[in-house]
Amino acid sequence: MASDILKQTYGLDGRTALVTGGGSGIGKAIAGYLAQSGAKVIIAGRRADVLEAAAAEIGHGCVAAPLDVTDIAGLPAAEATIAERFGTIDLLVNNAGNTLKKPFEDSDMADFDQVFDVHVRGALELTRCVIKRLLAEDRPGSITFISSMTAYIGQPLVHGYTISKTAIDGVIRGLSAEFASRGIRVNGVAPGWIDTDIFRKATDGDPARKQKIMGRIPMQTLGTPEDIGWACAFLAAPAAKYINGQVILVDGGGATGF
Repeated sequence: MASDILKQTYGLDGRTALVTGGGSGIGKAIAGYLAQSGAKVIIAGRRADVLEAAAAEIGHGCVAAPLDVTDIAGLPAAEATIAERFGTIDLLVNNAGNTLKKPFEDSDMADFDQVFDVHVRGALELTRCVIKRLLAEDRPGSITFISSMTAYIGQPLVHGYTISKTAIDGVIRGLSAEFASRGIRVNGVAPGWIDTDIFRKATDGDPARKQKIMGRIPMQTLGTPEDIGWACAFLAAPAAKYINGQVILVDGGGATGF
């Protein structure tokens, strides 16, 4: 009985999920837990070899699809191809990300665009394509954006990332209000300091920065990609059917810690 209740509450059987940047790190973990929860999962990105290897490792019928979120003009055709091959996307996780560590005074608009195109412009256009199809087919859906605790606290040298993630929180509020009555929930997960390649890129060679980070986390440990994966699987599940317009901080208390 307990297993049946859990399956009904947290299971994703019959749903099709697309995870951008799903070939490694947080995206791979998200895809893995969505697949374990019963969803048919598509991982998307630019590196075909990385995606294929990740799909094989995730198993549970996970498949790979080429997608470049910075190719804004090409996203409608890419979404249509994915939907034709694998079915309408019910669950979208906008996870694809990058970062640039650079002093503000040495930065220019091209630097900001490099990050903004991935986190905001590409995610917005892909989301628009997915929502249009859901509405046309009168299907419910769940959209999850990966935000960041950087949207809540100031961190030096990663201004493009901070601006992008702060914008994403605004996107979540706006879209959640617009589409909730039409059966589409929009939420976010804001990772704290997670042990990923992006984190290492931001902290390698900067021991003072890393020490400051660790001193801020009450749990005294970095998070793992799996922590974010479970949060995303929860938001996609029936258990979260009344959660809308929220950003869940998964940060070990870092945003509020001392």
